[in-house]
Amino acid sequence: MDDITKCPVMHGAATESSMSNMEWWPKALNLDILHQHDRKTNPMDNGFNYTEEVKKLDYESLKKDLRDLMTSSQDWWPSDWGHYGGLMIRMTWHAAGTYRIADGRGGAGTGNQRFAPINSWPDNANLDKARRLLWPIKKKYGNCLSWADLIAYAGTIAYESMGLKTFGFGFGREDIWHPEKDIYWGAEKEWLAPSGSEGTRYSGERDLANPLAAVMMGLIYVNPEGVDGQPDPLKTAHDVRVTFERMAMNDEETVALTAGGHTVGKAHGNGDATALGPEPEGADIDEQGLGWNKRTGRGIGHDAVTSGLEGAWTSQPTRWDNGYFDMLLNHEWKSVKSPAGAWQWEPVDIEEADKPIDSEDSSVRQNPIMTDADMAMKMDPEYRKISERFHKDPEYFSEVFARAWFKLTHRDMGPRARYVGPDVPQEDLIWQDPVPVGSADYDVQAVKEKIAASGLTVGEMVRTAWDSARTFRGSDKRGGANGARIRLAPQKGWAGNEPESLSKVLAVLEPIAADTGASVADVIVLAGNVGIEKAAKEAGFDITVPFSSGRGDATADMTDEQSFAVLEPLHDGYRNWVKESYVVSDEEMMLDRTQLMGLTAREMTVLTGGMRVLGTNHGGTRHGVFTDREGALTNDFFVNLTDMSYTWKPVGGNLYEVCERSTGNVKWTATRVDLVFGSNSILRAYAEVYAQDDNKEKFVQDFVAAWARVMDADRFDLV
Repeated sequence: MDDITKCPVMHGAATESSMSNMEWWPKALNLDILHQHDRKTNPMDNGFNYTEEVKKLDYESLKKDLRDLMTSSQDWWPSDWGHYGGLMIRMTWHAAGTYRIADGRGGAGTGNQRFAPINSWPDNANLDKARRLLWPIKKKYGNCLSWADLIAYAGTIAYESMGLKTFGFGFGREDIWHPEKDIYWGAEKEWLAPSGSEGTRYSGERDLANPLAAVMMGLIYVNPEGVDGQPDPLKTAHDVRVTFERMAMNDEETVALTAGGHTVGKAHGNGDATALGPEPEGADIDEQGLGWNKRTGRGIGHDAVTSGLEGAWTSQPTRWDNGYFDMLLNHEWKSVKSPAGAWQWEPVDIEEADKPIDSEDSSVRQNPIMTDADMAMKMDPEYRKISERFHKDPEYFSEVFARAWFKLTHRDMGPRARYVGPDVPQEDLIWQDPVPVGSADYDVQAVKEKIAASGLTVGEMVRTAWDSARTFRGSDKRGGANGARIRLAPQKGWAGNEPESLSKVLAVLEPIAADTGASVADVIVLAGNVGIEKAAKEAGFDITVPFSSGRGDATADMTDEQSFAVLEPLHDGYRNWVKESYVVSDEEMMLDRTQLMGLTAREMTVLTGGMRVLGTNHGGTRHGVFTDREGALTNDFFVNLTDMSYTWKPVGGNLYEVCERSTGNVKWTATRVDLVFGSNSILRAYAEVYAQDDNKEKFVQDFVAAWARVMDADRFDLV
């Protein structure tokens, strides 16, 4: 073979010619969701603490630099009307607007807009330019300012620079360093695929699949042209309502955000959309991460093409005012095509003086526009009432919008304790899930002694603490043991928490809290620790489970029941329970829960093995309890799982019998979640470590460490 035809490098998984393991074996359990954001991908030093670094930030200087940037037009990407406010607001909105309540994923909290797929979604066209305009500021402030904070902050300062009194801002978002492959954005195989296409996210009349919020692959929320690109404001109103509800917004917040987002800036569609080059991830190397570059004409200014719609919503697109409602409610509108061929709405009749001036030529005025979603604010009866109220009371509109914008840009940050900076509002907002500061001034040992003498079993103590803590979601920092909301509605009635058993345990632990001055939240966690310490002693190991006091007890007034409903567990592989049968396998659901809790595959393995032998199965089932010493923290689960003297026989549903190979007698029963630790090659590798004769103590130590992580996952006050 001629040397010139030989490939000079070893082909890796990233090359087009190679097949990944999942492509070879598509039914295998993919553990990649637990391997995201490995420490090796992070360029910062091991001791780097962004929470401490951002406290060193010169906030006033940063605010001034951002204000100056807004009106410093660049030739390579000129600002509309000499102001970048609209572009920066859209960038911030499209970062924050990916948040959805079902799993808490998305949002502006990680700076993920820098990476695929979000950096190349059709709805994010030309936001790459906004981030490049911000680069000199990021470069100047360096490690004291994350991209995530800067992306969220730029839109807030843009509003301030145009006259809005904002509600506040909290810094503290830490950057990730590669794409988030753990977020499911939909099953479609093409961008902007209509409802009837392959992998559609809709069923029935117009039922959007969970956990999705956006109506199409590649959109932030709804199609601006109308449902599947066809104008119909009442149909669009349905999509808007569903989408914004899944972004944690009510009708009033929805109208405020829609109107406030379109009070400033413009849409761009003054040209041929087919002339645009590929998105950033598909662009050539010489374009250096920029995409959607127009091949003909200027491609910038009023010749830019982004959404395909063309025009501004108000007469003063760089000023915060009530012009949106003046324009929307005081004119009749008709559906027309933009120069780029997109459906938009324009007024039937409008005075020349009421039109916005051209974004580059002040001697020319252009027709204002509305999207189909804007028209929904006028034509949907409930949205219309709110729009009219805002129109009559501009101050009220500004206040509602400022609060809704703050919620939009902070919804995934968790409790106020995580916010940093001088502009953090002091008001506790119910969507922040407030928890009062708890006392640490009590005798921890005395509390543990009372718990140990209470008569509660190891299983009762451990599963109650687990159920209290397992609600934590690293995605939006909600849930967890702090607050002891397991004793409040709706959590106390969740099927996964076994209400009758929970009530019995709480009746024992709450008086102990009252007698000792500890919070109920602390006592619940301590009870789990007491149970584990007792179980470890039964296995021959004298250990102390780490504990940090100071949790508080939330009240019903601090708890939005409807908001917390989305945290209800419908499955828990750690307690070997599934509420009902689902399309997704039990083990896949366990991976999702594990990732949300912030645990690794190794921690998942050791916790599962420990929870089985401690007797914590939901409803007291015996599935996966591979031990004759239930209640002792032994490695028996792994020893017997890997023992080849047993065979495993399916018996229907997701259940299996574990039989003695020599006699055929049934020794144990198991579920898929049990057997996957023996069948999956990666999980079996971990299971074998914990099954070794010389790793009995390691198993106990690793279980305790993983347990402590779960119990403290929401203790942001300890960071």
